[in-house]
Amino acid sequence: MNAFFNSFFGILNEMSPYILLGFLLAGVLHVFVRPSTMTRHLSGSGFSPVVKAALFGIPLPLCSCGVLPTAVSLRRNGASKGATTSFLIATPQTGVDSIAATWSLLGPAFAVIRPLAALVGAVAGGLAVGRGTEEDDEQECKLTDADDESLRKMTIWQKIVEAVRYGLVEMVASVGNWLVIGLVVASLITVLVPDNWFIGLREYPILGMLVMIGIAVPMYVCATGSIPIAMSLMMKGLTPGVAFVLLMAGPAANFASVIVLGKTMGRRATALYVGSVALTAIAAGLIIDYLLPSKWFTLPGMSGDACCHDAASAGIFSTVCSVVLAGLLIYTFIKNRNHSYNHTINHTAMTKEYKISGMDCNHCRSAVEKALTALEGVTAVNVDLATGIATVEGDVTSEAVRQAVEKAGFEVG
Repeated sequence: MNAFFNSFFGILNEMSPYILLGFLLAGVLHVFVRPSTMTRHLSGSGFSPVVKAALFGIPLPLCSCGVLPTAVSLRRNGASKGATTSFLIATPQTGVDSIAATWSLLGPAFAVIRPLAALVGAVAGGLAVGRGTEEDDEQECKLTDADDESLRKMTIWQKIVEAVRYGLVEMVASVGNWLVIGLVVASLITVLVPDNWFIGLREYPILGMLVMIGIAVPMYVCATGSIPIAMSLMMKGLTPGVAFVLLMAGPAANFASVIVLGKTMGRRATALYVGSVALTAIAAGLIIDYLLPSKWFTLPGMSGDACCHDAASAGIFSTVCSVVLAGLLIYTFIKNRNHSYNHTINHTAMTKEYKISGMDCNHCRSAVEKALTALEGVTAVNVDLATGIATVEGDVTSEAVRQAVEKAGFEVG
C-alpha cells in the first residue's frame, strides 16, 4: 500500500505543474482566441489543419495529462477531431524543455529525431482520425455565440480573471473525475510491473518494442521524465530503438489521457489515437535500429547527477502545484455536489422534463442552463449531466425550450 501511495504522489508531483499550465492555457484559449480564428485554421478535413496543429503543439512543454485541457478547449472552439488528435500526439512527445534535456542526456541524434518523429506521427494520426470519424465530427460542444459576445464586452483584466476561472474551475470540473481514475490505474501499473521485467528482451529488439508499447502506453511518464528511463534501459543493454519507443509512446498516452479522450472524443477516435502512437513509435524505433548508424546513438558522458527526475528533485514547487491541483479537484467536486443539491426542483403542474442530447461536460450543462434560464416565464432550471435530463419550471412552451436548447448547440431528444 505504501508503494502505491508513493507512486501515486510521485506521479502527481511529476504531472501537476504541467497540468496546471495546461488548464491555464485552456483558459487563455477560451477567452483570447475567437472561435472563428480557431475554426479557420484548425477546422475541416485535410492535411493543412492537421499539420498546423502538430507544429503548434511540438514546442509546447505539456505532458500527456497537461495537454488534455488545452486540447479539449481547442475542440470546443472549433478544431476538427483530426487537428485535435494531431495536437494531442505531438505536444506531449516533445517540447522545448525535453528537446534540450534529450540532447544533454542522449545526444543530438535523439534530440533531432524525436521532434521529427512527433511531427510525422501526429500528422499520420490526425489524418487517420479525420478520415475515420467524419460522420460524427460535428458532435462536440463549442463556444456559443452568446459566450463569444459576452467575452468581447469584457475589459482586459476581466478577461484574465475569466481565463483563470475557466481553466482552473470549468476545465477541472470537466476532466477531473476521469483524471483521478486514470492516475489510480497508472499508479497500480507502475507498482505491479517490475522494473527489470523486460531486460531479458535485449536480444529481440522487435519483441522488445512490442513489450515496451504494452508497458509504456498505459504507464504515466512525461517527455522529460522518460529521458533518464530510456538512458538506463540503453545502459542495461536494450537497443536505441527500444528506448526510443519509450520516449515516444510513454509521454503520448496513459490511462489518464485515454480515459478522458474516450469521454470527449469518442471510442473510435481514441482507438485510432493510441494505434497511431504505437505504430509510429515502433516504425521510428525500427528505423533507428536497422537503418541509421549505431554510432549516432552512443550515449554521451554523464556525471553522477545527470538524472534530474528523481523524488528529491520534485521540490517545493511541484509539491505546491500538487496541493493546488488536489484543492481544485476537491473544490469542483463539492461545487458540483452542491449544484445538484441546490438546484433540486419540486415537481408541480408547471414542471416539465426534457431529455437533452449532446452534453458531454459541465461546460455543456452550464450552456443549456443559461439558455433555458433566459427564457421568459421560466422560474427554475436544473440540468443533470449524468442523465441528460433538464427540469424546467415555469410558464413556457416546449417549442420555446426546444429552440433555446438548439440555439445553444444541443438537441431535445
